Amino acid sequence: MPKEQIEIEKPKRSVYSGIIRFIWKGFFLGFALVVLYLLSVEHNILYLFGSSPSLDRLENPRSDQASELYTSDGQLIGKYFRENRSPVAYNKMSPMLIKALVATEDVRFYEHAGIDPQAIASAVYGSFNGDARGASTITQQLAKNLYKTRTTESKGVLGHIPGLSIVISKTKEWLTAIKLEQRYTKDEILAMYLNTVDFGSNSFGIKVASKTFFNTSPDSLKMEQAAVLVGLLKAPTYYSPRFNPENATRRRNTVLAQMAKYNYLPQAKSDSLAQLPLVLDYKVENHYDGPATYFRGAVAEYLQEWCKQNGYDLYRDGLKVYTTIDSRMQQHAEDAMTEHMRKLQKRFDNHWQGRNPWVDEKDREIPGFIEETIKRTSYYQRLKKKYGNDTEAINRELNTPRKMMVFTWDNPAMEKEVTMTPLDSLAYYKHFLHGGMMTMDPFTGQIKAWVGGINFKYFKYDHVKQARRQPGSTFKPFVYVAAIDNGYSPCDKIVDQRITINYVENGEKKSWSPTNADWQYTGAPMTLRRAMGKSVNSVTAKLTETIGWETVVKYAKRLGINSPLQSVPSIGLGPSDVSIFDMVGAYSTFPNNGFYTKPMFITRIEDRNGNLIHQFMPKQKKVLSEETAFLMMHMLKGGIEEPGGTSQALWEYDLWKGNEIGGKTGTTSNHSDGWFMGVTKDLVTGVWVGGEDRSIHFRTSQLGEGSKTALPVFGLYMERIYKDKSLGYMMGRFPGPAVKISKKYNCTTVLPKVTVPDSTDVDSVLEILNFEEIL
Repeated sequence: MPKEQIEIEKPKRSVYSGIIRFIWKGFFLGFALVVLYLLSVEHNILYLFGSSPSLDRLENPRSDQASELYTSDGQLIGKYFRENRSPVAYNKMSPMLIKALVATEDVRFYEHAGIDPQAIASAVYGSFNGDARGASTITQQLAKNLYKTRTTESKGVLGHIPGLSIVISKTKEWLTAIKLEQRYTKDEILAMYLNTVDFGSNSFGIKVASKTFFNTSPDSLKMEQAAVLVGLLKAPTYYSPRFNPENATRRRNTVLAQMAKYNYLPQAKSDSLAQLPLVLDYKVENHYDGPATYFRGAVAEYLQEWCKQNGYDLYRDGLKVYTTIDSRMQQHAEDAMTEHMRKLQKRFDNHWQGRNPWVDEKDREIPGFIEETIKRTSYYQRLKKKYGNDTEAINRELNTPRKMMVFTWDNPAMEKEVTMTPLDSLAYYKHFLHGGMMTMDPFTGQIKAWVGGINFKYFKYDHVKQARRQPGSTFKPFVYVAAIDNGYSPCDKIVDQRITINYVENGEKKSWSPTNADWQYTGAPMTLRRAMGKSVNSVTAKLTETIGWETVVKYAKRLGINSPLQSVPSIGLGPSDVSIFDMVGAYSTFPNNGFYTKPMFITRIEDRNGNLIHQFMPKQKKVLSEETAFLMMHMLKGGIEEPGGTSQALWEYDLWKGNEIGGKTGTTSNHSDGWFMGVTKDLVTGVWVGGEDRSIHFRTSQLGEGSKTALPVFGLYMERIYKDKSLGYMMGRFPGPAVKISKKYNCTTVLPKVTVPDSTDVDSVLEILNFEEIL
């Protein structure tokens, strides 16, 4: 080859080589930049990109999960959640649900490793042609949902720049998706995805969504139902079958068509299902669904404090809380309360027919009662915030009629639609009587039933633990236990006569002269058992004066009464407010041989994986001798066995086949509070009934005393308990003393035998029951 030609070709090869080197350098530089970018995103260099999921979070993914509340007999009675989510295993999901999801959301799911290059290319091509489409795989969507890659917390400095934040978020999702594919099987990824996604209507995860929209479980979903739920994933609100049924039907049919397109479903079957109407069984689950609603509120209050101290979140951590409540006993308690209160309310309405029941001590209606009461409501405070001092505008709102749902006893649903003003609504609700009830196993301290009111949806105030009311004569046993523990016996006698007690309170001289409920005094000696059984105020007052009212307070506190108590001569007649919760705990000391057991409502707490976190044990303390406890049980039976005993209305119920029951009624002076405390060989139950305000009450003892208002709830409840053989509670006598009883106690009053008159001779019966002890 000529020399000149060689010299001419050299530069050409040199230029070509330079271009190749430039390209390679550019490639390596670009590759290095990409790697540097990916590493920077992964490790959040200089805090520019925000945090990515750690290895621990990848291997132990944690989505918000509802904590669940279970009864002692294994029934789920409630949940606590911000996002209502309960996970379900892959093998508990319908195979057609999985096929619908893959066909609609990620048809190459089983082929890619977290990122689908073909889908990305199609998305890029489509964007240039005005056909925008998504390219996220199911794994990428899981990464976004599970690790919240687009939240403010996961953004770095650059994440706040528009446009760039999306690129960074997508990069995190790609990286996370690849790592998820490396650590989990395809089935596990599908299960995690379906357990985390939002289906709308406050349903997170396939288990809750299946129940919310179709009242079924994920493994029982029909093909057309599965298609509806998969269709929701595109836009839960727009495709909601509840609020946008036409959109939901159209989207369901698209899912069915996708399944036919990719051979998951025969075309004929897809076309047939697409013709079906949209059929729902829709019910949104909330915190207040199910039984024992008041109880669940009390448990939540306790658990929030426990979680705070132990590093858990009740509403996110998926705890499993096992309670002492028995679902069957709870249902019996709620049914008994409903049955009696429905009848009692009619009696109350007839009693006050034509008048408002809020009255003063002289039976005069309290003027401006509703207008003043509404000022203490949150509704009034919102109006005040809105209108300030413009009373005319506030009054206009208060007197403007509007449609509303209100509580009623008139139908099984216990609610009706009415048109009322807010003032009329408040007056309507003030006419209702309320109730509370709790049952406890005195030996273990386990609370078996808890009814905090007549209807939680409309009356959320809990009358078991939150409320405190005057206990009336149900407080008298604390006088008698103090006396018996300090030398007295049930057979000791005190004269039933007028008494005046002079004392000093806060430096001021005072005197107190109690009257008996019937305003009668026999002037005869009466045994302590008879006096407590017949609830004689004069004997209780004299005994209180003798042993000291400070002593009565001390014993009440010792037995578990935590409320502030007035140390005054009238302490035994129940002037100080107490809760049902404390009263049941205190009475449980008597059948438990003198051991006070603190009422408990949780037995154990497990984490979301079923691992035991905490076991709760009964807390007991010896506060009485066994002899005193036995004698007090004998005293409590006096309400049934002694002539004129205030608990004898229990004879009307089917409770007496070889059975023994101890009981004590209580009624406050104006009948605003009615109580009954009932004790069997297995259970202790407390019941309270009254108006929301103390000024709302019956006006006569014939209607308003505890034996008429509270005792029937106990009677109806215990009838149900004994008839339910699955519970295992049998009628029977109290056990005999386990220790030698040194004090005389077999002194039951004996009256002459009489012929029981018929129902027309009620007055004669009352006279017979009021015969005094024959000396």
